[in-house]
Amino acid sequence: MRADIATFLRRALVIVASLAAATADAALPRAVGRAFLDAGIPLSHVAIVVQDTTKLRPLFAYDANRPRSAASVMKLVTTFAALELLGADYRWKTEAYLGGPLVDGALHGDLLLKGYGDPKITVEQWQSFIAQLRAKGLSAVDGDLVLDRSRFALPPHDPAAFDHAPDKPYNVGPDALLVNFKSLKLMLAPDAAGERAALQAEPPLDAVTLGAPPALSADDCTDWRARTAPSIEDRGDRASIVFAGSYPASCGEREWWIAMLDHPHYVYAMFETYFRAAGGRFAGALKERRVPDGAIPFAVLESPPLADIVRDVNKLSNNVMARQIFLTLATTSSAPPATLAKANAAVRRWLVKRKLAMPGLVLDNGSGLSRRARESAGGLNRLLIAANASAVREEFASSLAVAAVDGTVEHRFRNDAVAGQALLKTGSLEGVRALAGYVIDASGRRFSVVAIVNDPHAARAAPALDFLVQWVYRNGATWDPAQQRH
Repeated sequence: MRADIATFLRRALVIVASLAAATADAALPRAVGRAFLDAGIPLSHVAIVVQDTTKLRPLFAYDANRPRSAASVMKLVTTFAALELLGADYRWKTEAYLGGPLVDGALHGDLLLKGYGDPKITVEQWQSFIAQLRAKGLSAVDGDLVLDRSRFALPPHDPAAFDHAPDKPYNVGPDALLVNFKSLKLMLAPDAAGERAALQAEPPLDAVTLGAPPALSADDCTDWRARTAPSIEDRGDRASIVFAGSYPASCGEREWWIAMLDHPHYVYAMFETYFRAAGGRFAGALKERRVPDGAIPFAVLESPPLADIVRDVNKLSNNVMARQIFLTLATTSSAPPATLAKANAAVRRWLVKRKLAMPGLVLDNGSGLSRRARESAGGLNRLLIAANASAVREEFASSLAVAAVDGTVEHRFRNDAVAGQALLKTGSLEGVRALAGYVIDASGRRFSVVAIVNDPHAARAAPALDFLVQWVYRNGATWDPAQQRH
């Protein structure tokens, strides 16, 4: 009993001390502080800044200057810099060159593909590229497929380095010729016979072998991926997936994305599959070299405009797309090839030119999928205020996920007044939960909101982060910190 009382008193003292600190530091609203404490998060592990975007100073700030891990919220730096440095209408290109004469539809030589770092070549866009080749008269390639990936100069990428999950698409590394996020979509569903799952792969690559579909089971759908007991072998040039377990019939139709092959062999497999599907003939090998200077492209694939690309990056928190954009920033101030160092330097120059103070900034790879990346809540808030006053205000704001509507907050804030009225970028890593963006209250007043939690139990902070957004919507316009001191 004494031990229980002692434990209770210690916890009470921590709560009192934390609330006192919160009050002392720019009068953090008690209800906000209490939300984090109730979630089991000490306020010393929290940083918050809220500001009316029409005002010069924050409404309140708590531990605003300490650099912290903000996870995917770091994508806001990359995307705002890109919109200003590259322009909202910027488009990437992927070029095809003929390495020999084209006679009666047959290329007597190699077909060369050169990438410039397009972040989003989907299956549909790849098919349109192949269709363009066919429409221009290319029906057969007698030589090899040659890839020019020299636009980026990067160290070897280990997809298992971050969290020992090399098959997860979020761990795919950047590449000058990134196609379909180097991933495969598996589609599983109960088959008509009711004995095994129906299994399909998109794209259907010859280089990836699928074993027999898993048998159906009567289990519940909890952790259905693990229940299939997949064995994935990826050798870079070829890969295989074998299922030793079962698929719960109660799951219905499900999709499962898996990263496969290395970048050049994935591109080769995609060309082989879709050129053949379009009626083309190709049996050559894979090679890599640079396209000769002065060569004229035979066909060009253009990406969607950057304004569309950043919506996918921020709403869906796509890591490899963010990394592609980040590396492209290097070309705004340095000659290719793009490197991480050049990209970091380009962002630093932009911050200086803009007089945007972010002294604690560590960008690393530009996506936030990093244990090194850091920024303070205050620095991120200054970025939001600057973006809100910029010429790319609408493009930037529209790239953020809308509360209860889409992106990473589609399932949050439902049945709440703030639904549809908060534009947010979320961040999540083990030990990290964060959000940043804008809350627009009922009168149309816009507030910037940044909150970062670095704590071993950060996952518990989700309700408190949501409460903060709701509190700003309801109380931001009328809150007076002086009232809290009485």
